Amino acid sequence: MRTKYFALLVLTAVFVGCTDKFEEFNTDKKNPAIAAGNALFTNAQKELADQVNQTNVNQNVFKLWAQYWTETTYIDEANYDVVTRNIAEQIYRFMIREALRDFKEAKELIAVEEGPEAEATKQNRLMIIELLEAYTWHQLVDIFGMVPYTEALNIENVYPKYDDGAFIYNDLLKRVTDAVEALDPSEGSFGSADLYYGGDVEKWIKFGNSLKLKMGIILSDVNPTLAEQAITSALAGGIFESSADDALMPYLSSSPNQNPLYEEIVATGRNDYVVANTIVDIMNDLEDPRRQFFFTQKDGAYVGGIYGHSNSYPNYSHIHPDILAPDFHGFILTYTEMLFYLAEAAERGFAVPLTAEEYYNMGIKNSILEWGGTQDDVDTYLARPDVAYATAPDESEDGWRQKIATQAWIASYTRGLEGWTTWRRLDYPIFNIAEQIESVHDIPTRFTFPIEEQTLNQANYAAAVAALGEGGDKLTTKIFWDLYDANE
Repeated sequence: MRTKYFALLVLTAVFVGCTDKFEEFNTDKKNPAIAAGNALFTNAQKELADQVNQTNVNQNVFKLWAQYWTETTYIDEANYDVVTRNIAEQIYRFMIREALRDFKEAKELIAVEEGPEAEATKQNRLMIIELLEAYTWHQLVDIFGMVPYTEALNIENVYPKYDDGAFIYNDLLKRVTDAVEALDPSEGSFGSADLYYGGDVEKWIKFGNSLKLKMGIILSDVNPTLAEQAITSALAGGIFESSADDALMPYLSSSPNQNPLYEEIVATGRNDYVVANTIVDIMNDLEDPRRQFFFTQKDGAYVGGIYGHSNSYPNYSHIHPDILAPDFHGFILTYTEMLFYLAEAAERGFAVPLTAEEYYNMGIKNSILEWGGTQDDVDTYLARPDVAYATAPDESEDGWRQKIATQAWIASYTRGLEGWTTWRRLDYPIFNIAEQIESVHDIPTRFTFPIEEQTLNQANYAAAVAALGEGGDKLTTKIFWDLYDANE
């Protein structure tokens, strides 16, 4: 039996899981019918949140690739050298073999539960898992472009084929739509076993619609018709309305449930990262009020380390200590990012209630306030000619990509995959090219497949590489939704 140990954040108790031998689970004697499935769900939520918010270079390099942070001594990852570590394998491990497998097994357990209490909440619990599975798969597509999907997580098929990213996105949109429609706010769900929302079904409905909006925006350049359908449907169903709706992971001050940034940076005593000059210079030019919450000062100024270079830790600004606190929450999906997606939707001509400028201003305001700024900070910042929507510089051919992308990227600080994805989709803000790059001469636009796939799943790997097109399995091959090129 595959055995895991995890101290539940809600219950602070160790459980043992999992195989399809359901009777072998250790269960809560008070609620034996529902404890095992709920426990696996809780575990999967934490596994997902830890991977998404992690900065361990063995498993998540995206805060570096978004150029929020850079390295001090060991600089391979900021120079896009992914050969020396098995990073792709670790992404597969934590997102597919851990989180997605636990979600799948939780569904299997919940589906066979019996009794009035279990039956009353079963449908909602299954649909909530469906939403988090969709979230995880969409992130995997955004990382690799293609992944095993239809044949994944099948113990009888250890060599699954890879599915086309566009196909996966289309299927995920259907799954999200069906899950949202099946959720019933009049019934309960996971209760305290739900780490993100405490079992609030209405919040999960907003989460599902917000995820649909996000996926629709990502598809905008490659399939505008489907994108508009997804966005229209999401708005009709109801998306996040404030930061109170954010999907967050509530880390605790005690081990083993601490913020992974604290565990990786503070608890280890390592000084491997400083903030990157890419974001510091942009925010300095804008006199951005969020700098005081993002970075520390060096000799009274905000000074970013040179991206991709060796940087002496004492000589540059550091990650703000609040972000590295053991109980600093982890981000999954937020209201602020929805506002910038809506600004983009308005510019693309999709039917949304407000103008692009209004959503842009709301996104900036919400970001400043939620990080600790004041309304005066908001007013002063939005009054700047280089920030105000009507006058902010924008070199993109359609006149909006640069300003929306820049502010969305700033607002996504610490959320590496979101920041990197914004840059990949919209080609802004302007990123730095690390001068010490040897093997890659441009900024990555995807992650290469795990090396082990080349030997263990050779035939399907070869088919996937061929399907990627001329670029093949390279860091600079573009994902199917990445069509816009500011240089053309």
